[in-house]
Amino acid sequence: MSLLPFCQWLAATPGSIALHESLFMYPLVESAHVLTLCLFVGMSLIWDLRLLGVMLPNVPMTTMTRKIWPFMLIGFILMSITGVLLFYAIPVRSYQNVFFRLKVIMLILAGLNAWVFHNTASRTVDQWDTTRPPLRARRAAAASLLLWAAIIVAGRMIAYNWFDCDINKRPFVQWAAGCEEKG
Repeated sequence: MSLLPFCQWLAATPGSIALHESLFMYPLVESAHVLTLCLFVGMSLIWDLRLLGVMLPNVPMTTMTRKIWPFMLIGFILMSITGVLLFYAIPVRSYQNVFFRLKVIMLILAGLNAWVFHNTASRTVDQWDTTRPPLRARRAAAASLLLWAAIIVAGRMIAYNWFDCDINKRPFVQWAAGCEEKG
């Protein structure tokens, strides 16, 4: 099942056209996306490094949660909204972009990683609040750092057209990008 027809319909909507063709709005949304990404990932970096025991080892995790999570949440919400708007502005090109697809896969994996952490290791934080976190918490932190680094790189690579359907005709690229013949 292809989402291409939906993306083509979305690209033809007045809002998508206006956002894509706007002289100022698209760059502002893109800039807001990068800035809120910095906020979210910056706070997440501090959080993950504490879980790994590399940074602020004497600060209890409950204190970290209380201080950092509001900023992480605000950053994540605004980053998500602006990310959806960026997709809305160029849905067909995004949908058929190998790096966009990799980014979405890694975002799903990052979400699953966070979900597993909060439903396992996080539930016993009272046992390790002021000590070294358990191995599963440290693994989740390491996975988070790796996934968010890869998400940022993939997101940055979306801007390049090396693997666009009309440029790179290699069969693997055509498959990975979801390229379809224009009917």
